[in-house]
Formats: sequence, C-alpha cells, structure tokens
Amino acid sequence: MTTHREPLSSVLDTIGRTPLVAVHAAPEEVPVYAKLESFNPGASVKDRIGKYMLERMLEAGTLRPGGTVIEPTAGNTGIGIAVAAGRLGLDAVFVVPERFSVEKQQLMRALGAEVINTPTEDGMGGAIDRAHELAEELDDAVVPQQFSNPLNTEAHYATTGPEVYEALDGEVGAVVAGCGTAGTLMGVARYGRERHPDTHVVAVEPEGSLYATVLGRDVEEEEYKTEGIGTHDPATNELFEPDLVDEVVQVSDRRTHAEVQRLAREEGQLVASSAAANSVAAREVARRIRDGAIDAPHDTVVTVFPDSSERYLSKGIYGSFDEWEG
Repeated sequence: MTTHREPLSSVLDTIGRTPLVAVHAAPEEVPVYAKLESFNPGASVKDRIGKYMLERMLEAGTLRPGGTVIEPTAGNTGIGIAVAAGRLGLDAVFVVPERFSVEKQQLMRALGAEVINTPTEDGMGGAIDRAHELAEELDDAVVPQQFSNPLNTEAHYATTGPEVYEALDGEVGAVVAGCGTAGTLMGVARYGRERHPDTHVVAVEPEGSLYATVLGRDVEEEEYKTEGIGTHDPATNELFEPDLVDEVVQVSDRRTHAEVQRLAREEGQLVASSAAANSVAAREVARRIRDGAIDAPHDTVVTVFPDSSERYLSKGIYGSFDEWEG
C-alpha cells in the first residue's frame, strides 16, 4: 500500500499511498483507522491537491507552462503547491493570514515561493480577495482557489478514497474528517458512497465554527485554536456538499488539545490539532456504531491525520491548554 520498491524520478512520485494505521484507543468492536498524511514529501494531505490541481490545470491549458500560481492558504496547501510548482516549472505566490504557523510560511519560502501576509482580522476571505487582486496584476497568473476548485475534491476521489478502500478490502462503515476547504471529506465520501450508499459520513469542525449551520443546526460562532479546519463563513467553502454529509460533529479546543497530547504519549502519533479533532470524532462515531446508534454498512471507521505537530511547536501545542496559542 505504501512502500516504493523501485527508485523514483521525482519527489512528486512519492505523493500519496500513505499508511493507514489503527487508532488504539478506539473500540475493539469497531476499529478506527487513520491515513497518516505526514508521510507525503511536503508532510501533509495538501500535497495531494498541489500535485493534482497543477497537473490537471496544465493539461487543460488554464495554467500555462512557466506561469504563476497564486493561492490564498493557511500554509499546508502552499507547501503542497510549492513542492509541485517547483517540479513543474511554475512560480508560486501565497497569500497567508498573519496568525498562521510561522513554520509553514518558512517552508513555503524555502521551496522558492513568495509569501504575502494579510491581516488576521480579515480571515481567509481577505486572503482570497488579495490573491485575486495579485492575479489581475500579473501576466499568466491563476488562482487555483482550493476553497472552490472541484479539482480539490477530485484529487481525493482519485487518490485518497481508492487507497483507503483498497487497504480495507472495501469494508468501510464510516468516513470522518475535518473540513477546512472540505475537499478531503467530499472526495473520500463521494468515492465511498458509490461503493455503498449507506456509508456514514461525518464532517468534523471545532466548536465556534459554522459548518453545522449548513445542515440546519443553531451553533454559536466563536474563535477557536484548532488550526486547518472549520469556517467562520460557510459561503466561502463552496466544496462542502450537504447532501453528502450525515452529520457535523463539533469538538472543543480543550478536547482536541488533550487528544494531541494523548496521541503522542500513548500511540506515538506526533500529529497536529486537526488530526486530534478527527480522532476524537472518529472514536465517538465508532462507539455509536458499536452501541447501535449508527447503522453503518461495516464496523469500521476511517479518518485522516492531515499533518504533523512539528509545524506547531512554536505555538505551544504540547504545553498547557492556556499556553497553546492555536
């Protein structure tokens, strides 16, 4: 599933085919498995869409050889796109809200990209607006726009979903994943629903995020520390398909922070806050399947650990909850 037995010609050839590993704290009767996306060369799930989107856009002619890619991003997508852009002969510019991980921004620059910061208070909406302004100022520049580009979802339908189902011989009862752009969950969910229409699909977000409002729930908007998932404006998250989602599970920052530390201490998993939120939600879903509260086609839950904790050490992710900057 994940080993490369022959020499490869490019780092792009190492993207995908990541390990699927059991989460030990899950119920014995309903195992939970997580895709370890830090095994990608750029160390996150976003390597998949970086490669896939740029290659498809070059093939379609929407992105010209030698052109410039400008993307609003919290960081990991920038790294994934930068890895691919450098190998494909493209320039890359990323617009990043100030509060996001310094480590990610340093890595984007190390990969040859230019990073432009926008005010934290403007959120991702401000970064999106600035990216489009820059694209209009440059020749041969495009904004792939991970929040609205169907190629984001398609990348996971074409790669992540098949990998999961191959590893588990098609026996997947529930798919549980955090939603930032929502591309990962939508792609895997669509692939899964085609194989079994009763596959239970769960979107994960932090408390304070507003994805749940799209499914009609009345939740309060608040700031949250969990990074990489959630939204304050669902209108900017165009890839989220309510018809593909059975429920939205909200996880508090405090539970997420505790799970980050538990996963490291008890399971040797050095993962970040979005992975921890996924783990909390996936284990909860597994317990509900075990107890008969969810009727899933198989007694198996799959989730995603999008990246590692190393990019968040400067934010005190392994300190006390109050020390964690988020």
